[in-house]
Amino acid sequence: ALLNPTQKKLYRDVMQETFRNLASVGTKWDDDDIEEQYKNQGGKPRFSERKDHNPCGGNFNLIPPLDQNKKTPGLKSCECSVCGQVFMHHSSLNSSLKIHERSHTEEKPYQCKQCGKAFSYYCSLRVHGRTHTGEKPYECKQCGKAFSCHESIQTHERIHTGEKPYQCKHCEKAYRYHSSLRTHERSHTGEKPYQCKQCGKAFQCKQTFRAHERSHGGEKPYECKQCGKGFSYFSSFRIHKWHERIHTGEKPYECKRCGKAFRYHHNFQKHERTHTGEKPYRCKHCGKALSSLRYCRIHEITHTGEKPYKCKQCGKAFNCPSYFIKHERTHSGLKPYECKQCGKAFSCASYIRRHERTHTGEKPYECKKCGKTFSCSSSFRKHERTHTGEKPYECKQCGKAFSYSRSFRSHERRHSGEKPYKCKNCGKAFSCPNSCRKHERTHSGQKPYVCKECGKAFSYLAKFQRHMMKHTGDGPYKCKDCGKVFDCPNYFHCHERTHSGEKPYKCKECGKAFSFLCCRQIHEKSHTGERPYECKQCGKAFTYLSSIRKHKRTHTGEKPYECKECGKAFIYPSNVQRHMIMHTGDGPCKCKDCGKACDCPSSLQAHKNAHTGEKPYQCKTCSKAFSCSSSFQSHEKTHNGE
Repeated sequence: ALLNPTQKKLYRDVMQETFRNLASVGTKWDDDDIEEQYKNQGGKPRFSERKDHNPCGGNFNLIPPLDQNKKTPGLKSCECSVCGQVFMHHSSLNSSLKIHERSHTEEKPYQCKQCGKAFSYYCSLRVHGRTHTGEKPYECKQCGKAFSCHESIQTHERIHTGEKPYQCKHCEKAYRYHSSLRTHERSHTGEKPYQCKQCGKAFQCKQTFRAHERSHGGEKPYECKQCGKGFSYFSSFRIHKWHERIHTGEKPYECKRCGKAFRYHHNFQKHERTHTGEKPYRCKHCGKALSSLRYCRIHEITHTGEKPYKCKQCGKAFNCPSYFIKHERTHSGLKPYECKQCGKAFSCASYIRRHERTHTGEKPYECKKCGKTFSCSSSFRKHERTHTGEKPYECKQCGKAFSYSRSFRSHERRHSGEKPYKCKNCGKAFSCPNSCRKHERTHSGQKPYVCKECGKAFSYLAKFQRHMMKHTGDGPYKCKDCGKVFDCPNYFHCHERTHSGEKPYKCKECGKAFSFLCCRQIHEKSHTGERPYECKQCGKAFTYLSSIRKHKRTHTGEKPYECKECGKAFIYPSNVQRHMIMHTGDGPCKCKDCGKACDCPSSLQAHKNAHTGEKPYQCKTCSKAFSCSSSFQSHEKTHNGE
């Protein structure tokens, strides 16, 4: 049987200190073979096996290679009263036993003068001292890397040799380090010896346990000397400090496909998977494949429902520490990441990276099916679901499924009634952060989305995207019949019904069918007579909110939309846009045959039908055909009696 590295180190420390102490008092071994044999064997003594169990962790009797039947003058055997290990001592000293006993008493007589840290063994203090002096006397012959400790270089050399001497008895997996084997074996036994006193969570690995404890205390013991930034985990600190790339801006890993550069190799590997589509990490519960180990771990928690990270301010719980940290910033308002080009600040590193692409125009994520490119990986993944129809998020209460996690979370709040996002100006509460941000713009008047073509600004991204389609004449959803484009799949499907004549929404009272749900809801009010929106000035009631808003302008005379050319004012923005074409003779959509300008692609298509004589809208009742959808809809009302 062999000793493990910890036992070997302990024995070597004891023997070396014994020889040092003997030399200091001028004592020489009566049997010169003992020290000589120890040196010749490179500090590797022989051991005789013990049948009884040793509580100290070893099952061997640490006896020097002597003939135990032969009595050596000046030597005597001493047994540890705690674990039963036997040591051979010179009659004038008993240092070996004393040193060994420190492993039980945890006595630490050797203290570092610089930092005050204490050690049980002198050699441990000597190795620790090198962390202050920077001394690294052990150098790897293959790669030149230097180490402060002999054990470290021995462990490092296994990287070159590929040696993995520690093998699991259960699955035969091999490891370079004995500690790694011990941790791995717990995955078979299920043992979790490290338990958090604050939340009761148990861990298999000591390092993971220590890192978890810092999530409660907020401790950040690792600090960068250049920028003063603190880190809870040594791994994060090492990544930050690694070759000082954070400060120098060095990015040595470049993607051959798109040219994007990375500071760290693991980020480079993750990026490559966006091109190859490789997903090497698989969920144990449902078999779903993921491209990142971190994403896989987060996904697996969705099966267990575990959320160990809880916000002290609002009580919201999270299954991932990074999400928890991001959430805390919504309370503190902290935005540590600032854009160098425009000065805009962000609470999360991923947000600023996404924002920087709006300046560079970079879109590294390309859809293999339709070729569309995206600046953000999450947008790319969401887009892929429009092709696959995947809806991985299912509500446990009503069974409704969603393609996007944000939609799913917003839906869950409808059941719970939770509204965690409050407006700082008026106190109005919202269930969705986007709704809260949009609402706040009504107070500030902010319009962050500006059209580069005409200079028009918008408060909301959706309205900006719809406006841009007027200039480009293109969008993600295009009607095959009339060419009209849409940014939303729901609007697109609704529009298709104007061509197909499909009316899936039936009134339960009279059986009348409608193409759109909102039309049926308005119609149902004609049975009930319900008109919940009443004008305070004239008492006229309306069934729909938009109708009363338009009606109010007839009392106030408000015409907020004014023509810059002639000063004529309009109630609605669509009217002023059409009017402007009369002055400029130009619009976002132009007829190639006669040069007439139109304000939108659908108007242009209707105009083109006048040239070609095409009439794609046909009445099913009387077979009359129309070139324009609005004329067709007006005609249908004559049959319906509306």
